[in-house]
Amino acid sequence: MKLSRIDHLGIAVKSIEEVLPYFENVLGLKCYNIEEVADQKVKTAFLKIGEVKLELLEPTSEESTIAKWLEKGNKGVHHVAFAVEDGVANALAECSAKEIRLIDQAPRGGAENMNIAFLHPKSTAGILTELCEPKA
Repeated sequence: MKLSRIDHLGIAVKSIEEVLPYFENVLGLKCYNIEEVADQKVKTAFLKIGEVKLELLEPTSEESTIAKWLEKGNKGVHHVAFAVEDGVANALAECSAKEIRLIDQAPRGGAENMNIAFLHPKSTAGILTELCEPKA
């Protein structure tokens, strides 16, 4: 697997509307995209600092994984996403061969027209890891 960079940090929030002023007015970052990913039951807002994006994740349903994560008392950084150059499917196969536990067995659609897949934190030093690439 060839990683090229950190694509983004996913940050779980209860309300994008409530936290966006901190990122824009205090930190001086600019939100450039807000979208809903219906199948993941999440609304996302993207900001960029240098080459790294921050993805604010707001649950749109109590059934979303973000809502459940927040209900457990967690907050802040939810996951780190790495851009892969040799394809998410290839990266998943390589991780599986190395006995890394996969959350996604195959790539799926994510925000910003990306193919994504997650690796389970029980196999990744406790860090929820996302692999991503632009859709062809």
